[in-house]
Amino acid sequence: MTDKFAAFVVRFRWPVIVLFVAITAAVASRIPGAEIDAEMKSQLPADLPARLDLDRVEELFGGTDMVLLAYTADDVLARDTLKRLKTLSRKVERVKQVDRVLSLFTLKDIRSEDGTLVVDPAVKRLPRGDEARDKLREELRANEMVYGNVVSKDFKATAIIGMLKASAEDKETIDALKALIAETDLPAGEQIHLAGMPFVRVKVSGDIQGDLRRFLPLGLLIMLVFLFVCFRQLRGVILPFIVVVMAIAFGMGLIPLLGWKIQMITVMLPVILIAVANDYGIHVLARYQEENLPGSTRTAGDLARSVTRHLFYPVVATGVTTMAGLLCLLSHIVVPAKQLGILSASAVAFALLGSLTFVPAWLAVLWKSKPVVGLQEGSGKRRLLERLLHASAGLVARRPRMLLVGAILVCGLVATGIARLVVDTDPMNYYEQDAPIVQASRLVDRSFGGSAALSVVTQGNIKDPDVLRRIDAMEKKLAALPEVGQTSSIAKIVRQMNRVLDEDSQNPDRIPATAEAVAQYFLLYSMSGEPEDFDRIVDFNYEHALLTARLNTLSVASINRVLDFARAEVEQAPEGLFPVVGGFVGVLGQIAVAIVQGQIVSLLLSLLLVGLLVALLFRSLVAGLYAIFPLGLAMGLLFGLMGYLGIELNIATAMLSSIMIGVGVDYTIHYLWRYREERSNGVASAEAVHVTLTTTGRGIVFNALSVIIGFVVVLLSNFMPVKFLGFLVVVSIGACMVGSLGLLPALCLVLRPNFLEPATDDKKKND
Repeated sequence: MTDKFAAFVVRFRWPVIVLFVAITAAVASRIPGAEIDAEMKSQLPADLPARLDLDRVEELFGGTDMVLLAYTADDVLARDTLKRLKTLSRKVERVKQVDRVLSLFTLKDIRSEDGTLVVDPAVKRLPRGDEARDKLREELRANEMVYGNVVSKDFKATAIIGMLKASAEDKETIDALKALIAETDLPAGEQIHLAGMPFVRVKVSGDIQGDLRRFLPLGLLIMLVFLFVCFRQLRGVILPFIVVVMAIAFGMGLIPLLGWKIQMITVMLPVILIAVANDYGIHVLARYQEENLPGSTRTAGDLARSVTRHLFYPVVATGVTTMAGLLCLLSHIVVPAKQLGILSASAVAFALLGSLTFVPAWLAVLWKSKPVVGLQEGSGKRRLLERLLHASAGLVARRPRMLLVGAILVCGLVATGIARLVVDTDPMNYYEQDAPIVQASRLVDRSFGGSAALSVVTQGNIKDPDVLRRIDAMEKKLAALPEVGQTSSIAKIVRQMNRVLDEDSQNPDRIPATAEAVAQYFLLYSMSGEPEDFDRIVDFNYEHALLTARLNTLSVASINRVLDFARAEVEQAPEGLFPVVGGFVGVLGQIAVAIVQGQIVSLLLSLLLVGLLVALLFRSLVAGLYAIFPLGLAMGLLFGLMGYLGIELNIATAMLSSIMIGVGVDYTIHYLWRYREERSNGVASAEAVHVTLTTTGRGIVFNALSVIIGFVVVLLSNFMPVKFLGFLVVVSIGACMVGSLGLLPALCLVLRPNFLEPATDDKKKND
């Protein structure tokens, strides 16, 4: 079969080249139609409970997302500052994506005048002079809907909060608000900071795209230099490089072709392909140079056929195992992780096909290259890599047991760091702590109670005092949690109305005793307040109410503590009273759970699939265990280092196991395949290790270094998940390379597995 395939590729080399280019061009032509989606909830399946809860909240009360314009000044109550704030607040109200604005000029001051309920804006008129300003300051301190909510307790910051429509697009919203900020003439000492999850999502998406625009050309350039250093021939540079570019174009073109959108995770596809897609071409070129001996009379077509014939099975096997590892991302709940698995596996398949057809076809078309000096046995001009591989082979042959014991002890010690590994989905941890976006977020958390909210929906007769008291009790308990910075509900407003209308009673700060009193309060409010004041906290029929608790942190531990507390309280309430507990922080909490579950499942599944595929390839279950051995050690080393270095398991780093296993097993397969080939040719085991390391080992090193070089570029990023991803891939692939070139040969020498050994008679004869 391999002979016929190799002959077909060489015979029809020009049609193969043209067809491959045509397919690439056809799929790549769809790239301009790709759209970007940075919505956090889009990362979860539509039928997941957390997303259904959020959809339910948005259906009842509109969008739950908010953007904040945090305005800082020496004193935000200065008359000129308030003028600018009032103008800005009105402009924000006119932004089409904004449903309602919460600010000093829209939130209400509820008070009583001659026994009548009066509802005015918190800042009804601008103060003239210090005395009026001090009076306003005291009024705002007494207004719990404003103080600590849209104005900081030191009055050095105030917020204009835009509650967004459910249909609001992040980028359009943020662009409109940035335009408003740009046209606001600020004096020295005053600043406006954008914050809120929509802004974070736009920032995250933009930074990843910016990194890719910057790093993709740089990565490709470094890859060109690396390939030239490895092969010292233009064909060794150009052919694998073209395969990488075509694979990237093919993978990116599939996104719109499949009706998907580019999300935070899927934009890492080109980086992965820069590192992985040239692996197979590298092995083809390494074998070509190995067989291109000085004085050989074989033609370019003969060499192309021979290389294709010898590498067909190991290259296909490594490609299939890589695809299997990447497809294990389908076990993740996170939608873009599933999509990345399909996209990357498809692009790897395309690169694999190109390496076995497009590259050999060109090798047959091009003139035969000059032999590379230093590759052949007995050469006195070995290059550094060849000298290192020879030295490594000697060390493995002399001290196989020592190498195995030492590696297991080191990896076991480092793996203890797994106990320190934490899961986090806080977007602020994606940036350095002194980054402007982080500073703005911390300002909001510190001064206004946070920008992400827990939503608790109440169902029933909202005008019933007993229902209001239960909402009030829940709100007070949530407000007492250290993670909760600010709360709002219809119960708080009713308490405030009772406080100003029933101030002569011994306990005015309470929910009225009768439904009639509650109804009367709502009637009185409607005479003075705005009809839309309650839109975000109670529905039109007063059958559903929304309690919102803003969190001053988005760490997973904090989110889970608040969610667990709220759900425990709901269990103590009458059944059906609080049907929804979640909102946006519920989505974040569910993503954290999905990360852990997806990591565990994809890790076990990828190890199992890779082991089975290797077992099928070598027709031995033991072979599958040998393939898993270096991967298992590398995995323990990787996650242990993450724990000790404080690198969180997040949406990006959770995909590492599938990527590492899918790529790392390639080295094992190539080593075992060549070692078995040498043993079947009658070479003694120690000599077979030497030959394998100094021939196939060269391709393995080039392969691993190409992955490392591909990802090391992203270490220059200011975007922390990308930086961590690059670092972890460098560590994990480096560990897989060392395992395949050191530990695996040692294991073969110590245990002498039957699936790698020749017939018994041959074994005795040669050993």
